Amino acid sequence: MAYLIDGNNLLGTLFPGHHRDPENKRKLVRRLIAFQRSKRARLILVFDGAASADAEAMAASEDRFAIVHPPPGESADTAIREILDGMSDRRKLVVVSSDREIRSFARLQGAADMSSRDFKTELSRTLRAWKNEKEMEKKEAGPTTLEVRLWSQIFKENK
Repeated sequence: MAYLIDGNNLLGTLFPGHHRDPENKRKLVRRLIAFQRSKRARLILVFDGAASADAEAMAASEDRFAIVHPPPGESADTAIREILDGMSDRRKLVVVSSDREIRSFARLQGAADMSSRDFKTELSRTLRAWKNEKEMEKKEAGPTTLEVRLWSQIFKENK
């Protein structure tokens, strides 16, 4: 599965009133990287405006995660349409946006669509399950050599 996400719409859904805060953009990218790893999906995140060096650097280390910024004067909606037009197989693509026109265009192109609100719910559920799975995989750390030595000394002294 692949996801094509309108980043500004999702920011507005996750952080109402604070979607322009650069820290929230970084939080979104971190969450989406974890989501992408959990789902083993390809993810394309489209933002309006200039690129954020921090967010770009985080995404650069992921081979199935891309952040796209349209050229100056163009909108994220235009970039999303162009990305959809350039894809040959859209059957396993989910377009995430709050914009009804974009979602309708995606359906006409053969892609699935999801509102930002519904994706927020899926994102939370996926990250919660992934966190629980990672907790179950954690190995309990045994005592260190120093701890064993200290406890041995304590038990010897108490005899």
